[in-house]
Amino acid sequence: MNALTETFRKKWVAERARTAFLALADGAVFHGVAFGACTDALGEAVFNTGMSGYQEILTDPSYAGQFVVLTAPEIGNYGCNPEDEESRALFLSGLIVAEANAPSNWRATESLQEYLTRNCRPGLYGVDTRALTLHLRDHGAQKAFLHVENTPLSETEAVARAKAWVGLDGQDYAARVTIEAPYVWASEGRWRVTVYDFGVKRNILRCLERLGCCVRVVPAKTPAEAVLAEKPDGVFLSNGPADPSAVTYAQEHVRKLLAAGIPLMGICLGHQLLGLACGASCSRLPFGHHGCNHPVKNLLDGTVAITSQNHNYALSNLPDCLELTHVNLNDGTVEGIRHRTLPAFSVQFHPEAAPGPHEAQALFRPFLAAMERTVSRPTL
Repeated sequence: MNALTETFRKKWVAERARTAFLALADGAVFHGVAFGACTDALGEAVFNTGMSGYQEILTDPSYAGQFVVLTAPEIGNYGCNPEDEESRALFLSGLIVAEANAPSNWRATESLQEYLTRNCRPGLYGVDTRALTLHLRDHGAQKAFLHVENTPLSETEAVARAKAWVGLDGQDYAARVTIEAPYVWASEGRWRVTVYDFGVKRNILRCLERLGCCVRVVPAKTPAEAVLAEKPDGVFLSNGPADPSAVTYAQEHVRKLLAAGIPLMGICLGHQLLGLACGASCSRLPFGHHGCNHPVKNLLDGTVAITSQNHNYALSNLPDCLELTHVNLNDGTVEGIRHRTLPAFSVQFHPEAAPGPHEAQALFRPFLAAMERTVSRPTL
């Protein structure tokens, strides 16, 4: 056993002495062992059915305000490293797993335990995640309180704190996770693309860069007029957390961008914002879609893709100006739309993956085609 592994082992043994529990607002309580930061937390409990990519999940800003329950039984085996991060920080409330293991992988620079501790996020392992997942599936996503601190707290008080939490509905979490100032991700490329950061994942930016785009990222509240003044060839509406109906300023951005006729593409929250800006409805799903194995049918060509997803709300009641392009084969919810007369489209799922299958990444190409049709610029 090398010195690094022995250090991980000693810290791991020490952490096993900390017992803790997750209390749901409906009164259910799930016990386990604390790891990560020793701090209590409030959030919404949801489950993710992906079998890999826990670090990408941890660093996805769309999980802001949520406890992520991973259904995969073994977590932590390959540790954590800077290359697998999808954002600048961890915005989730905490992590719930069945087994949290010490790392054994050449890419690991620290253990999952150390990663959570350094980022001030609590975790709970030794939980019966099968029972917890079934509970959330049957009763819906739950407001929850995670108790990991050493100070005594009764289960009754923890449930009361979960009930009293304001929750995610009606809350603008995009403003909490967005950047403070614009930055350039890629300075060279054929197409100038401005990305609204509502909680953008880095692999979206990587995909745009690989496809030849010069990418500039702007804060969520950047006025549409300021974006248009930079004369981009297209605007991308990113993923993000919580309730899209609360992000009213972004809906106004989208309306102005549509009026300007600039090519638009949206993913996840960006998809919902496009729909709301055009007059669609958006409502909460019982337990959301979180994972890497969701089948989606493309109604334009009849193909089916297995997709990565992370959302709690879905569009409905599409107005006449929007065409339904993709549908979820599990529950029939809206997974893609396009404007009938303007160069704007969006998908609810994550074609950039990270984690998840890559078969839907071709959906970035219609965005390039829209920019190709509307502008002409020599290749740099």
